[in-house]
Amino acid sequence: MVEAAKLAIYNFGLFVAPYESDAVEGFRLREPANFAAAERAEGFLGRAGYGEEPGAESWGEQVFPRFIEGSGFDWAPSSLSLWADLESLMAFSYSGVHADALKHARNWQVERRWPALVLWWTDTRPDWAEAVERFERLHDHGPGPSAFHFKEPYGPNGERISIDRPRVRDLAALNAERHEDILAHVLSIGG
Repeated sequence: MVEAAKLAIYNFGLFVAPYESDAVEGFRLREPANFAAAERAEGFLGRAGYGEEPGAESWGEQVFPRFIEGSGFDWAPSSLSLWADLESLMAFSYSGVHADALKHARNWQVERRWPALVLWWTDTRPDWAEAVERFERLHDHGPGPSAFHFKEPYGPNGERISIDRPRVRDLAALNAERHEDILAHVLSIGG
């Protein structure tokens, strides 16, 4: 039996100030809610943890793209996870709990000179180093079958595909039911 390909996503940003600062408090307060919402989202398969921190197992040693150089930071917000398909990931990313975080992200993160994220299909669990390599590949060469984004998606067979928007809406509605309590909490945080 052949295992179905899974969609990997890696994202990376740089904070405007240290993680513990008041400037990124909104991020810190939302971070556990975003992880909880992802774990309840339709199509979520798993995520990499962060080294010695409690929670999910780290998928290899956490490394960062070259864009961290000169930032003054030796750590930056990033995530690596696996999803069943593009529609499941899109439904989670752009609605509900995570959409609220995206709405405020400009307050916590510097303006990017790099992609927001990279997507790719895999039949294995990726590690941080592979994720960073694909992220930099997307930045350097643009989207292709091995490193792409939502605006120019590819399928597991390497062909350009279209996202099923009605399915995204259906999945977002399903997630909204599952995330009602988490979203109420997040909305109480404010900006």
